[in-house]
Amino acid sequence: MSAKIAFIGAGSVEFTKNLLGDILSFPELADATIALHDIDQERLDAIGVELDQCYDLLRQRQARREFGQDPDEAQLRPPEIVERYQQ
Repeated sequence: MSAKIAFIGAGSVEFTKNLLGDILSFPELADATIALHDIDQERLDAIGVELDQCYDLLRQRQARREFGQDPDEAQLRPPEIVERYQQ
C-alpha cells in the first residue's frame, strides 16, 4: 500500500520543494501520492510549475544515465516548454 501525504499550506515554494525532495529521497516513499493544498491558488500554481520543471530535470537525468551520457549535463527547461508536455 503506497503512502498518501497531504501538505496543508503548501504555498511556500522553497519549503515545499525542499520538503518534497527530502520525502522523495526515501525509496519507501517513491510511489507516494502527494497532494498540495493552499488558500492562495496563484502560489500553489507557481509551485506546480516549479515541481513540473524538477520532475522534467529528473527524467532528463535518468534518460541520460540510461543511454551512457553525463546526467549532470541535463538542463532545467523553461516553464513554457515543460508546461506544454502532453500527459
